[in-house]
Amino acid sequence: MTEMEVVMHDMRLIHTDLKPENILFVSPEYVKIPDYKVTSRSPKEGMFYKRLPKSSAIKVIDFGSTAYEHQEHNYIVSTRHYRAPEVILGLGWSYPCDIWSVGCILVELCSGEALFQTHENLEHLAMMERVLGPLPQNMLKRAERHAEKYVKRGRLDWPEGAASRDSIKAVLKLPRLQNLIMQHVDHSAGDLIDLLQALLRYDPSNRLTAHEALRHPFFTRDHYRRF
Repeated sequence: MTEMEVVMHDMRLIHTDLKPENILFVSPEYVKIPDYKVTSRSPKEGMFYKRLPKSSAIKVIDFGSTAYEHQEHNYIVSTRHYRAPEVILGLGWSYPCDIWSVGCILVELCSGEALFQTHENLEHLAMMERVLGPLPQNMLKRAERHAEKYVKRGRLDWPEGAASRDSIKAVLKLPRLQNLIMQHVDHSAGDLIDLLQALLRYDPSNRLTAHEALRHPFFTRDHYRRF
């Protein structure tokens, strides 16, 4: 996935809608292997199996909203769950918005669930703070006119501005990123957490580039092949 981003970004292309549905295996072939983490309730139910692709080769699809760097950019891009904070705050976007999406996708592949399951901007930003820590002051201060309502006295207007108690509960149930990953990864968790934290940096200018991500220890060490 990151290799494809290198190719696209080298071509000055920004995908703007990276999500699991837009990343396909090249081959449908798979092998069945016993899943020892799932135990049957009785011997009659037999062994549980999981399907592993024979090939890890993938391709990215749906270039309908892809933009060149020099083109005029629409204000809102990316499917909600994979949308970067700079997009929500109206601060403009470029290649780093793809990198944020990749980070969200990798967390989802690890946990089996979308990281930010929401359909509302303030709740989305609050979820980011819950998982990744406080949003930077400089980004909140520069929030565009329509996003100013999410900020009060230099911080995110949360939980005061929450739409409901259920919204507050949805945010509070989220774990910190490192705790979430350690629930699902029993090897190389340190390198993976470090990679994800770098892909999900709030400030797009500090976020890893696709080239930098490929050079990260998670990919350069042998253990990533077992992930």
